[in-house]
Amino acid sequence: MSERGVAEEAEARARACFTAAVPPGDPWVAAMLAEHGAQRVWGRLSGGAPPPGTGGPEPSPAEEGRLARRWRQWGARAARVDADALLGASAEAGVRFVAPGDPEWPGRLLALDLDGGSRPHGLWVRGRGDLRNLCLRSVAVVGARAATAYGRHVASELSYDLAERSVVTVSGGAYGIDGAAHRAALAVGGTVAVLACGLDVDYPRGHAALFTDIARSGVLVSEHPVGTTPRAPDFLVRNRLIAALTPGTVVVEAGRRSGALNTASHALEMHRALMAVPGPVTSAASVGCHVLLRDRQAACVTCAEDVVAHVTPLGEAPPKHGPGPLRVAADLAPETARVLEAVPRAGAGTATIAARSGATLEQAMRSLGLLAAAGRVERCTAGWRVPR
Repeated sequence: MSERGVAEEAEARARACFTAAVPPGDPWVAAMLAEHGAQRVWGRLSGGAPPPGTGGPEPSPAEEGRLARRWRQWGARAARVDADALLGASAEAGVRFVAPGDPEWPGRLLALDLDGGSRPHGLWVRGRGDLRNLCLRSVAVVGARAATAYGRHVASELSYDLAERSVVTVSGGAYGIDGAAHRAALAVGGTVAVLACGLDVDYPRGHAALFTDIARSGVLVSEHPVGTTPRAPDFLVRNRLIAALTPGTVVVEAGRRSGALNTASHALEMHRALMAVPGPVTSAASVGCHVLLRDRQAACVTCAEDVVAHVTPLGEAPPKHGPGPLRVAADLAPETARVLEAVPRAGAGTATIAARSGATLEQAMRSLGLLAAAGRVERCTAGWRVPR
């Protein structure tokens, strides 16, 4: 491994350790990691040293005391973290760690800087899909756990029709709207479930079989390491990821206090498209949707065509209806065409493909992502291959 490879590996290892000691979504920690690097900050935290500065405004004495207490609490947890044991247990559970800068890291997470600067330390991922590629053309479909028959029907129809247009559904794996959306998307392709627990923990327990199905063609994602059971605040912190991974969020059904409204707020903070499905005016389960439509400038959507129109970039034609993945046009950009020609049917790694095509590693990653979204290449054990 090159010197740069060793440094990147050490940085990812430190970030994995952070997930076991420091709760996700803390902007103070995110600022430290961005400025000083995870390896240095983890060394100070696990070694009992004071935190490095962040270059931000000086905290008040009360705030400084609160931060010091949190740092000591996290330090006590950090001293008990065994990196080898953590990564070993994850590998046994079929869970991989994805750090910022990895090919699978979704670039859309940069938008979390607009949402309080709460970037993840890293992401734990389980499943055969590629997280970044699945999220390239995606929509968050969220709603109430205590969904009505109307809500489950709309979520299923919407997610199925989106999948037929090669738009991936991202949701939270919960009962109700989430579960209906995931199941419908799986009937056509993959889906992404963002969980608030370790990926070896089936929560809710009744969705154990669903999570197994998702891992076969999509991915499960979490900021928590294996063995972590969820707490109530973790679901709200998780919601910002659901909103950040996609260009738009659809709230299918939500009561006045539904957690889906929290996801909607994050979408607005990150300037993402926010959509809501209207329901019966007599239904308490749709009050939250009506509030979004009336007070939060959410777009009214009733079908997949409406959703696709709101998340398709200006100047780009919406994907046409029809089963199966989208196919890229024959007039590929020369750089992308060379990358496609360099992908063997037996499979090869990104670096090998980049060398064969004459592209830089970054150019090859970008081209492979576009080709994967169009169904022209797919992930495999060796790296990337042309679909059989």
